[in-house]
Order: sequence, then structure tokens, then C-alpha cells
Amino acid sequence: MSQGLLANYFTGICAKRLSHVEIDSSKSNQHEFNVTRELKQLLGKAEPVKFQTRFLYLDDVSDPLDESDVMTWYDSRRENPTRSEYRLYYRSTISSKSAKAGDTLILAKKENSEILAIIASSGSTIERQLLWLFGLPSDLGTQFSFEETVQLQRSDFITRLIFDKLGIEIEEAPNDLELILSRFGHKFPTTRQFSEFARETAPSITEYKNSDSALMAWMSREELLFRQLEKHVVSERLKEGFVSGNDIDVDGFISFSLSVQNRRKSRVGLAFENHLEEIFIQSDIKYKRGAVTEHKEKPDFIFPGIEEYKSLDFSPELLSMLGVKTTCKDRWRQVLTEAKRVDFKHLITLEPAISENQTTQMKTANLQLVVPQEIHQSYSETQQKWLINLEVFIHHLRTQNNSTPNTTAP
Repeated sequence: MSQGLLANYFTGICAKRLSHVEIDSSKSNQHEFNVTRELKQLLGKAEPVKFQTRFLYLDDVSDPLDESDVMTWYDSRRENPTRSEYRLYYRSTISSKSAKAGDTLILAKKENSEILAIIASSGSTIERQLLWLFGLPSDLGTQFSFEETVQLQRSDFITRLIFDKLGIEIEEAPNDLELILSRFGHKFPTTRQFSEFARETAPSITEYKNSDSALMAWMSREELLFRQLEKHVVSERLKEGFVSGNDIDVDGFISFSLSVQNRRKSRVGLAFENHLEEIFIQSDIKYKRGAVTEHKEKPDFIFPGIEEYKSLDFSPELLSMLGVKTTCKDRWRQVLTEAKRVDFKHLITLEPAISENQTTQMKTANLQLVVPQEIHQSYSETQQKWLINLEVFIHHLRTQNNSTPNTTAP
């Protein structure tokens, strides 16, 4: 875990809940955010200033709305010798038109004085994740509060996970690049090979406090190594250019760009499964990965195995299944159709701060969420009482395994 990773990108932030007068065009046409001394602390007293601003609107349903514009910081009573009245003016954007009163507004100032203006839908998972990431209270009011980011400390992997949603690339120093290239050359190995490599260059599982901390450390290590290799490989390809004869190969560039994005998405999910599998092996847990059940469904893990699962003489009470999803959204429902013989299912995720509405629906559907321990703090106190960590799930499997006959009835 890096100290102050957020401080590498932002000098400070202000946050509030939007009021009707700030965002509702039927209530006001001013397009201004209400100013407090906390906002002055972030933006300073020098004026007028036009801040280059990237606007983002985020919810749990649609793709992010992302656009660039400017906001104007000025004193509307500049000529008054005894009084000042600062205002922050913004122009109408798709993001602002999508916002509603009660949504969370976060203004994050970068070192170069650019502003990232994030509007997150009220009650959404992404809103809760941003509040947790930036160390903001859940009971934000309609007046700006100010937070410095230098003291915040968050898991590197989870920070990257949320930054990816914001379209922010974390720059990595290529400290391990020579080691990576000496092993794999200038190409991507299989995900299984790369996961093994990440564990080889990290402490063994016995050196960690428990399986939860080992999992998070291995995921962070693999992500760090992968981003270094990816940057190198992509840079070399871009140097070659995308020219076909005398024409610019636009299709080739688009195809390459999509391959980079798809590789990122598929790789992180497979890495998650790979490291879990290693933990099950070292924990002496019987399992089968990716076996086919009813209707060609393929649950990520079946315990103790697919032979036991398919045997009608084997008690369903001694079976478990585990779905694996780096992030959930509504995709957690896919797990419900897998392994029909298992009534009470488990799903492990690395996603922090899932909304209470979603976790309540999971409980109602007999789905138990498994979350590594260090991410528990991002959830509400009520949710934390229901969540289990990886260690608890492994204990459940051991207990179940001790109740399992050595042989399956014919």
C-alpha cells in the first residue's frame, strides 16, 4: 500500500450535495455553485480565473458522461472595497444536464490547477466508492467541505480500480521492466504464467497475515507488473505507426485500441481466479475450476468437485460454489443461474462500497458476498455485519470438507 497515492494526482478536493438552485434549470439559470470558505481554500482568492475542467457524470447504469470545458472563478463584487462575493460559474454540459438535486459533486484540483468535476448519482455504488476513496463523510450537506488528499491511504489495487472508472491512468515507474522482459520478452504471456510470475516476485502466502492480505497483495503486484509490460508493448507498437501504403490505417488503430482495453478487462478477472486457485491449493481445499453444470453453465469454482456435484447421491448440503467477479454491478445475478444444486451461493468481489440496495437484493436471493477484509471498511456498519472475508469462506469449506465422505456413492 502506498502512502498518499491520491496526493500524486490531487492537491485537495471539495465536495457537497447539489441543491436545486445550482443544477435545476427550472429553479435557476445562473449555472453557479454556491461558494463557501472551503471552496476558496481549494481555488484560492486570485480572480478572475478560468479553470480547465473535466466534467464526469457517473451512475451505476450508463457509461460515464465525459467532457471538457472551463469553469470561471470570479468575485462579483470586485469593485466593492469592503465586500467580496465569489462565484464559480459553469456552462451547461451533458453532465450538468444529467445531474439532479441530491447528487454528489466532487471538485478535485490537480497540481497543474486543472479541475476534475465529478457528479455521482445519489445512492449509487460509484457515489459510495468515491466518498470512501476520498475520505468524505456519507452525510455530505449542500455546503462545500474541503479535504486534503495527502494523508489518505488506500489499497493501490482498489484505487486503480476506481481510477479506471474515472478514466485516470496511474503512472508506474518501470522498476521491474528488465525483470519482466528477461522472463517474457516483448510480448504478453498467458495470464496464468503472469500470475505465477507475480507470486514468485512477491512474498509467499505464509508471510502474510492471512489469505485475505495475500490475495490483495498478489493482485496489486500483478497489476503493477502488468501495467509496466503493457506500457512498454503498447509504446513499441505506437512507434511503428498505423500506416497502410499511403493511407492512415484507422481501422488498424481502432482494432489495436480495443484489444488493449479487452485485454485489461479479461486479464484482471482471470488473475483474480488464478490467485484464488493458488490459495485453495495451499489451503488443501478440494475444488474444480470452470466445470460445466446444467444448461452449459460454468461456475468459477465448485467444491469439493464436479464429480460430487453430478452425483445425485451426494448431499447438496455438502456442495458449495463460488462466483468470482472483480466488479459486480448487476452482473452478480448471473451467479444465481449457475450450479442449481447449490441453493445458498457465494460470490467474491474486489469491488468496494456496493450500495445497500444491491447487497439487500443479494441476501434476498440467498447469495453471500465474500469481500477481502481490507475492503470491508468501505461498507456500512450494517453491511459489514453480513459480509464475510476469504478466511471465513475457507473455514466454511474446511468444515464442509470434513463432513464429506472420502468416496462418492456410485
